Amino acid sequence: MNQALDNKTIVIVGGTTGLGLSAAKAFVSEGAQIVVVGRNADSVAKAESPLGQAARGLAGDATDPQTTLEAIGLAKREFGGFDGLYHVAGGSGRAMGDGPLHEISDDGWRQTIDLNLTSVFNSNRAALREFAALGQGGVILNMTSVLADSPAPSHFATHAYAAAKAGIVGLTKSAAAQYATQNIRVNAIAPALVATPMSGRAQASDEIMSFIKQKQPLDGGRIGMPEDLDGAAVFLMSAAASFITGQVLAVDGGWNVSEGEG
Repeated sequence: MNQALDNKTIVIVGGTTGLGLSAAKAFVSEGAQIVVVGRNADSVAKAESPLGQAARGLAGDATDPQTTLEAIGLAKREFGGFDGLYHVAGGSGRAMGDGPLHEISDDGWRQTIDLNLTSVFNSNRAALREFAALGQGGVILNMTSVLADSPAPSHFATHAYAAAKAGIVGLTKSAAAQYATQNIRVNAIAPALVATPMSGRAQASDEIMSFIKQKQPLDGGRIGMPEDLDGAAVFLMSAAASFITGQVLAVDGGWNVSEGEG
């Protein structure tokens, strides 16, 4: 039986924990060979082990322009090609000084933008240049957020993060338009609140979780799980989505169509 990602070699930037690791497992189960990139060697080693022979790992910082280049090189050496990039890496800038606009520090702004937007620029540019060098099409999938265009100020007022995630949408759509003639597809997934290490603050707050029950009303009103995004990621990386580009798919439990309270 054919699998959705048979014979595809995919680099997952931010693929060693949370949403990225869940996607890595799903991609391998669908026949892909993958390289997962994480910030520290321990997380890379822990991710590699359960993924088996279809996976390789690389420790590197997504804000470094060389990291995705090295990951693509590893994919080519180990698996003989490069077909797609899934950029998941990013995170909250709250501890770095992100917050409501009037409170954001200069360093908080720069670091949050670097972590969430410059990292995507680095990985997407590297992938596009490699597709051109190989003389082939390819697929890029980016991770944005519902906060890019659906704010919840009472509980999620981190404006540098929201700006970065909105920037990913603009970059995704602009790149999709530019490179469609080269058969390169560029799309994004926009999750709402998902149970990952990044969302620990929200998960620990009864007030926020009560809000989520209203704001994400699907399936009993619950927080998302990493595997909730896997089907969308597999689909958008696969040939089943070969006529889809420049799209942002919200996987949000109803966030965008619910009033909530924030």
